[in-house]
Amino acid sequence: MAQHNELGKKGEQLAVDYLLKHGYTIIERNYRFDKAEVDIIAQLKDILAIIEVKTRSTADFGNPQEFVKPKQIQRLVKAVDEYVKVNNLDVDVRFDIIAITKEGTSFNIEHLENAFYHF
Repeated sequence: MAQHNELGKKGEQLAVDYLLKHGYTIIERNYRFDKAEVDIIAQLKDILAIIEVKTRSTADFGNPQEFVKPKQIQRLVKAVDEYVKVNNLDVDVRFDIIAITKEGTSFNIEHLENAFYHF
């Protein structure tokens, strides 16, 4: 497996562990709809948190959250709209980013709630 794929998988697992530690319930991982993939769908009370995980080996080229592009956001929103409709959910939806940057042998985890809005 390519190095960046391994780092991405490691980042997603770190994000899941972080969310569980902070009281979230993991509903889905790698949910796919059309051309979108939602990394993590989690719930905290009555909030459905849609989590995009961005992992980078270094912050030299910018923060991980800067790599979420408008087209990707549109796809995520479409996928989540479908997910909520198909599952007949009555919840508030929030779009978050968990930005993970490798720092030596450890990782810095930053949880950005309401990172972008449903538009």
